[in-house]
Amino acid sequence: MSVSIRLVEGAKDLHTFIHLPARIHAGHANWMPPLYSDQKAFFDPVKNKSFSYCDTALFLALKNGEPRGRIMGIVHHPYNREHQEKTVRFAHLDCFDDHEVCHALLDAVEKWGREKGMNRVIGPFGFSGREPQGLLVEGFDKQPIMVTVCNLPYLPRFVEQCGYRKLTDCMDYLIDIHKDIPEIYPKIWERVNRNTQFRLVEFTKTREMKPYIVPVFELINRAYADLQGFSPLDEQEMRETAARYLPILDPRFLKVVVDEAGKVVAFMLGIPNMTKGIQRAKGRLYPFGFLHILYAARTAKQLDLLLGGIDAPHRGKGLDILMGWKMVESARKAGILTFETNLVLETNTAMRAEYERLGAQLYKVFRIFQKELN
Repeated sequence: MSVSIRLVEGAKDLHTFIHLPARIHAGHANWMPPLYSDQKAFFDPVKNKSFSYCDTALFLALKNGEPRGRIMGIVHHPYNREHQEKTVRFAHLDCFDDHEVCHALLDAVEKWGREKGMNRVIGPFGFSGREPQGLLVEGFDKQPIMVTVCNLPYLPRFVEQCGYRKLTDCMDYLIDIHKDIPEIYPKIWERVNRNTQFRLVEFTKTREMKPYIVPVFELINRAYADLQGFSPLDEQEMRETAARYLPILDPRFLKVVVDEAGKVVAFMLGIPNMTKGIQRAKGRLYPFGFLHILYAARTAKQLDLLLGGIDAPHRGKGLDILMGWKMVESARKAGILTFETNLVLETNTAMRAEYERLGAQLYKVFRIFQKELN
């Protein structure tokens, strides 16, 4: 049977696009569905400003009239202009174990990209580095977390068979916070804490975090500016993103450092692992899914480190330990046993060396692919 490609048009097609992975991963014990309410908001051009400055196309692959795979194409015009690139991105790639389907999906994005004047394709990569990126290539036996993808082993092999090669790998580490943290850390923390140039801010209530939302995102824009594919948020996008995620954040696990003028110069954010709760809820908050998710968060033994950053002029001054040690203390009080890090680029040798010095376990590897378009 040949594969046909259909452009997603209308609510019915979008519903199929969003929910198709649940069929693809039926029986996949480690798969975690997305929060479907969040997915609907993400793919809504009214609610997601990224659609206003990017060209996008969503495709479904069908065999015998049945959906067998999906993919999204993105041309990020502001990023391409700033970096003088002609790159199309593919994202949200998933399909059944069928190379012909994967090839047809990638070919659809490549053709669409050429029509837009692009000469290179990378992916999986979304609107920015804030979204899950890459394909899992090591760690298939590990449970996913909210900010990473969870694909089956055949998918990266299919992508390579379509002529793609590695652009970069992203590393994910697991830290045992009762064994891997050096005893000298509290002493270093005390020394750094005596520096009156900086002040650590901690939180106990969600409302206390709200004044720091925009300053933290502004720091992200500065600290992440040189990362592959990163595009800064404007203030509207900052507030929209915060509105989506603030309700699930635990104030105990946000640490912020301000300078003498009160400017945010560093932050670290984690959330209790909710994977099992989201799996039990099947990605739906209502009528009872949110109870599974809340229970998972309250009983979690793992903290997922989502984001962190230090302003370039203040790196190497111990601010990572100033925040990190307090994060360890808060986590231990909450009964947390391990930290799972967010993705670290393989080229970020300083951070990788720090994790390895702690004795952290290399837990998962995610790969971003690239291909030149003729």
